[in-house]
Amino acid sequence: MTKPTTPIWVSDNSPIPDPHGRGERAVKFFRALRHPKSTAPKRQFVLPDFWERIIRRAYGPSNADGSRQVRTVYVEIPRGARKTTIGAGLGLLHTFGPEKVPGGSCILAAGAEDQAQLAFDEATSFVNATPGLLKAAHIVESELELEHPASGSMLVAIPAEGDVQHGKTPHFVLIDELHVWKNRRLWKALRTGLLKTPNTMLVIITTAGRGVENLAYEEHKYALRVASGEIVNPAYLPIIFAAPRDCDWKDETIWHAVNPGLKSGFPDLVGMRQAALEAQDKPGDREDFKQYNLNIWGDHSTAPFVDMSVYDEGNKPVDLAELEGKPCWIGVDMGLTTDLTAVVAAWPIDLDTFAVWAWFFCPGDNLQGRADRDGVPYPQWAKDGFIHATSGTVTDHRAVEAHIRGLCERFRVMEIAFDPAYAQQVSGPLLDDGFPVVEFRQGWFTMSPAIKTLEHAIIGRNFRHGGHPILRWCFDNIAVSTDHAGNRKFEKGKSKDRIDGAVAAAMAVARAATGDTNKSSYDDAPDDVSLWAYV
Repeated sequence: MTKPTTPIWVSDNSPIPDPHGRGERAVKFFRALRHPKSTAPKRQFVLPDFWERIIRRAYGPSNADGSRQVRTVYVEIPRGARKTTIGAGLGLLHTFGPEKVPGGSCILAAGAEDQAQLAFDEATSFVNATPGLLKAAHIVESELELEHPASGSMLVAIPAEGDVQHGKTPHFVLIDELHVWKNRRLWKALRTGLLKTPNTMLVIITTAGRGVENLAYEEHKYALRVASGEIVNPAYLPIIFAAPRDCDWKDETIWHAVNPGLKSGFPDLVGMRQAALEAQDKPGDREDFKQYNLNIWGDHSTAPFVDMSVYDEGNKPVDLAELEGKPCWIGVDMGLTTDLTAVVAAWPIDLDTFAVWAWFFCPGDNLQGRADRDGVPYPQWAKDGFIHATSGTVTDHRAVEAHIRGLCERFRVMEIAFDPAYAQQVSGPLLDDGFPVVEFRQGWFTMSPAIKTLEHAIIGRNFRHGGHPILRWCFDNIAVSTDHAGNRKFEKGKSKDRIDGAVAAAMAVARAATGDTNKSSYDDAPDDVSLWAYV
C-alpha cells in the first residue's frame, strides 16, 4: 500500500520564500477578519495552520519585479476542510485587501446556484462581522455582488450552470468544487479572461470526483503530473490531500493524514466514525466515504448499490404457495421490445421484512446470441424457468399482460406499479379492466425514497429473494447516481448491465412498505407517483 498523498511542506514548518512580503500581508489580512461563528475574542477569525501555510506558499514566492510566481493554485482536499470559508476570504483579499487592483473583477464560481449563494453568504458573513470591511463595502444581495466603491473593485458569485459572459476580464477567480461542474462554458470563459490581465490568480478548491471523462479529472491529472515533477510549471501550485486507492479506509491514521483539520475538530471525528460504521455494509456509502472523506478519486461516475455478500444473506426459500393469501404488491419494469421485462412481487412478512419473487420476459429467438452478448446463461435460465422466452424476435407484451392477470388471480394483489416508459400496451388494458394499476415514475423524488426502503431491508437482512439468479444479476449490475441534494436513483445507462429486476423490486418493495392502497408515502412528490389516468 502506498502512503497518503500529502504535501510535506504544509506541516513541516520549513521556510517559505516571501521576498516581497506578499504571503505575510495575505495572512495578516485573514487574521484581521471577523466571523460570526468564531468563538475567539471579538469573533476574530482563526486561520487554521495548514491553510496559513497554503496561503503563504501561494502568495509568498514572487518574481524580481514583485509579481507573484504562482498564478494557479489547485487544492484537492476532503469535505469539511472549510473550503468555502477560505475561498470567500481569498475573494475578499483580492477585492478589499492588499491584492486588490483598481476596477478589479473578482469571481467566486460554483457548480450550481445554491452553491454560489453559499459562497456569497460566507463572504458577506465576513464583511458584516468585520467593521473595517463593512464600512468600505457595498452589498448588492440580489446580484450576489460585493463592491469596494473606493477602488471600483467588485466580487461576484456566479454558478457554472448560468449564463456565460465571455467579455468578463477577471483579476481573481475562485473555482469551488470543480468535481460537480457539468459543463465547460464558464470554465473556458474564465480561463481565457484571466489571460487578458497581468498577475491574475486562479484558485481551485475541490474535493475528489468520480470518473475520468470530465473536466475535473483533467485538472486533477495535470495537478498530479506537476506534483510528481513530470511537468515543470512554477506558476502552478498543486496541493493534494488523498488516501491511496488500496488503503484500509477504516484506518483512522489515514483519516488524520489526509484531513489536516481533523485534529482541530473539522471535520468531526465522531461523525466520521459513525459514517464509516454505517458504510461497512453499503457500497454506495462506502464509495462516498472514500471520495468525500478520504479524497480518493472514483473510477466510475456512479457508485454500486449493495454489497452482494450481504444481498446473498437473503437467499432464503420463498414459498409462493404459502404467500397466496397475503397482500402482495407488484412492480413492473417494461423493457424495449428486445430487452428484458421484469415483473417483481413483494409480500410484507412483518414491519421491516419482505419476501420477493421475480418473473422475467425476453424474446425467444436467438437466446444463445443474447447470452453471448450479455455474458450470462439465458438458455439455461429459460430451461430452469427463471425467464419466459416469448416466441419471436421481440418480447410479446400480451404474454406479460396475461402473466400479470394470472398473478392477480393467484395472489391478493393490492397494486401493480408501472414505470410508464414503454408500459402503455400492458398497463392500459389492465387499467381498463379495473386492475389496481398505479404509475411509478423513475425520477429522483420517487426512486430516492424507494431505494432507501429497499436498501434498509437488504442491509437489515430482511430482504428474502430465494436466490433468484437473474434478480441477483440485476442487483449486481446497479450503479447509483446521487444529486447535490443527496437524492439517489438507479442509472441504467451507467450500470454494468441489465438492472430491470432491481428497478421493479424497488418499486414493489416501496409500495409494499406503505401497506395502504389509499395512501402512498410518495403522495407529496410532484406528479411522480399517481393513479394512472389515460385520455
